[in-house]
Order: sequence, then structure tokens, then C-alpha cells
Amino acid sequence: MVSHAQWKLARDRKVAASISEGEDSPESAERVRRRRELDLAWDLGQAVYDRRTALGLAQTELARRANMTQPQVSKLELGGSMPTVPLLLRLARAMEADFSLRPDGEDVVRVSFIPHAAAEEEKGAEPPATEHASASAAEAEADAGSGRTAATG
Repeated sequence: MVSHAQWKLARDRKVAASISEGEDSPESAERVRRRRELDLAWDLGQAVYDRRTALGLAQTELARRANMTQPQVSKLELGGSMPTVPLLLRLARAMEADFSLRPDGEDVVRVSFIPHAAAEEEKGAEPPATEHASASAAEAEADAGSGRTAATG
């Protein structure tokens, strides 16, 4: 059985190899879009991991708080799934934070979990981004509307 780390490494190598083949064909454009989607999933997972560890929570405790299982939290943190908006809201509540996903430029989406105490102090101010993802806002909206569901949904 392949571990999560080995699976992610193999997936990343495959994406990197496909991108280096050239950007002229329609197939390579799809590969670039997929790479951006993978980057967004990875950055979302990293934002969840950063906030969870800042709180000193184990994956099992976060899973309990968010009505998930520990393997679902692990998969999410490794970038193995794209969470739904309702799941992101449950995670934000479980991690005592506000969730922000906002476009910043043509191909960048900023992801952040802002602790509630910090959110109160920064009322009116723009929330700081904790992670960056290379995916356009239009792609994120299109993916959200395409009926695609996350494994951790």
C-alpha cells in the first residue's frame, strides 16, 4: 500500500512532467489548470494545518470538532481533496477562526484562517493572508459550480 507522502510525491512528479512538455496544446492548458487546482488544494490544506497546530490541536480533536474523521482531516491537510465551502466553514468554527478565500490578481487566490480575537482587533482592516494558491478566481468559481464534491464534504 502506498503512503500518503509517496502518493503525493508521485502525483506532483506526474504534474511537473506534464507541465514541462510544453504549453502550446489544449491538453497542456488543462494540465496547467489542474496544477493550479492542486496548488489551491495544497495551500488550503497548509492553512488548515497551520491553524490547527497554532491551536495545539491533534487531527483527531479537530475532526471531532468539525464532525469529520481523522483520515479526512489528514487527506485535507495533505492537499488530497478540495473541501467544499460548507466544510471550510465547519473547519473555521472548529478552529475558532474566520475563513477567507479571496482573489488577489489574475491567477492567485489568498487563503486565510483568521483567529476570532485577531478578527475583532482588525475590524475594517483587510485580513492577512496566511497562504497563497495559484488558481484563478474564475476557475475556483467554475469548479464550485460544476457539481464537484470533496471527499471530505
